[in-house]
Amino acid sequence: MTPRILSNTVLPLLTATSLVVLTACSGPGLSPASATSAPAGQAPAAPSGGQAAPAASGAAVTLSLFIDDSSGSRDTTNALVSAYTAAHPNVTINVETHPGGTDGDNLVKTRLASGEMSDIFSYNSGSLLQALHPADTLVDLSKEPWIENVDPTFLPTVSQNGQVFGAPYGPATSGGMLYNKKVYQQLGLSVPKSWAEFEANNDKIKAAGIAPVIASYGTSWTSQLFVLADYCNVQNQAPNFATDYTANKAKYASTPAAMEGFTYLQEGNQKGWYQQDYSTTTYEQGLKLLADGKGAQYPILSGGLQTIAANSPNVVNDIGFFGQPGTDASKSCATIWMPNGTYIPKTGKHVAEAKDFAAFVGSKAGVDAINAKVPPQGPYMIKGTKLPDNALPAVKDIAAYVDAGKSIPALEFFSPLKGPNLEQICVAVGSGQMTPQQAADNYDKDVEKQAKQLGLPGW
Repeated sequence: MTPRILSNTVLPLLTATSLVVLTACSGPGLSPASATSAPAGQAPAAPSGGQAAPAASGAAVTLSLFIDDSSGSRDTTNALVSAYTAAHPNVTINVETHPGGTDGDNLVKTRLASGEMSDIFSYNSGSLLQALHPADTLVDLSKEPWIENVDPTFLPTVSQNGQVFGAPYGPATSGGMLYNKKVYQQLGLSVPKSWAEFEANNDKIKAAGIAPVIASYGTSWTSQLFVLADYCNVQNQAPNFATDYTANKAKYASTPAAMEGFTYLQEGNQKGWYQQDYSTTTYEQGLKLLADGKGAQYPILSGGLQTIAANSPNVVNDIGFFGQPGTDASKSCATIWMPNGTYIPKTGKHVAEAKDFAAFVGSKAGVDAINAKVPPQGPYMIKGTKLPDNALPAVKDIAAYVDAGKSIPALEFFSPLKGPNLEQICVAVGSGQMTPQQAADNYDKDVEKQAKQLGLPGW
C-alpha cells in the first residue's frame, strides 16, 4: 500500500491565514488510567457538532482514551474531557498514558496489531501515522460533517488513500530555540539569524558561566531538535529534498544541507555548550533550567511553553522563541509541527460514541475548552478561532515567523519517511559516541528499512 506523499502543492507554506490561532498544552494533568469527569459546577460546553450518537442519547457509556504522558497532552486532554463530559454527563472517559518517543510508538503499534487499542487515541500526524497503515487500522472520518471545521492545511497530514482519519488534537507547535530573554539582556545579546551569530552568542554565554544550550538526553526524543528543527533551512538550500528523499534520490549523508543538523549536535558537545548532566537531564528538568536562567537556550518544540507557564508562572514571560539559525541570515525561518490527530481504531467497541467525541475535538467549542484552561503555545488548525489576547511573548515570536511567511512544516509532513531510531542516533552524536557522517549513514539505513515496509516506489 502506498501512503499519500505530501508535497509543496498539497501542503503549502504556512501563512497567517492558514494558522489562525496560537495556543497551547502542558502542565499538571491526568494520571495514567484515571477516570475523568467534569468538575462540580462547571457549565456545559457547547454542542460537539457531531450527529446524534449514543453519547448524546442519555445511555451510560464509558470510553477509553490513550495519550502520551507529556504534561501538554495531559492538560489538553483534561480540558477536552472535562468540557465534553459536562455536556454529556452520561459519558465517562478513562484516560491512560504512554511514554513519548520510540517506546510510545511501539506501544501504539502493538495495541493496534493486537486489537487492544483504546476507543480513541491521540498520536502523531504525518509520517509516523503513515507507519500505522491507517487505511487498514483506523476508522475513516472523511464523511463526518465536522471535517469542514478543520483547516485544509492539516488534513493531508492525517490522510491516506483519500481517507481522513483524525481531528487535530490540540495545537500545532514550532521547533527551534526557546531562550531566556533576561540572560540575553544581561549579556547584551541579540537574537541570532545565522549559525555564526548563534555560535558567537554561545561563546559569550559560556564565558558568563551559563550553559549556552540545554540538552535533555534523559528524555531521548528531545535530542532530535537540532536535526528536525533545521528542516526549514534544508528546504531553503535544497528545495527538492523532500521529494527526492521520498523517491530514494537524495540521502542525508550525501546532502550537505541535511547533514548540518548532525554537525550541530557534534559541535555542541565539542564546544561544551551543554550543561554538565545533559545525559540524564529530563525534558521537564530542561525547561526548569531554562526558566531559572541556568541554561540560556533550549532546542525544543514550543509545546514546552505551557509546562513553563504551569511550573514557573512568574518567569514564563521571560522566555522567547527564535527559529533554528541556518547558514544564511537573510533566510531565517522556523519549522512548524502539525498537531497530533484524534484517531479511532476499527477494532473499537464504541465507534459511534468515539466519533461524537472526535467531533467535539474538531470544533471551535473544543478549542474554546482548551483555551479556557491551557495557556497559548502554538497554532490551532480549527477554523473560526483567533489568537487570544493573553498569548505568551514566545507565541507572538512564533506568530511573527508565520505572518512573515517564514514558517515551513517539518519534513515529516512532506514525506512519510521518518526513521524510528533517529533519537538514539542523535543522542550518540550529541554525546560524542558517533560522528555526523556515521549518524547520517545510519539514519539513511534506518529510513531505508521503513521505506521498504511502506512499499514506497524506488526503494
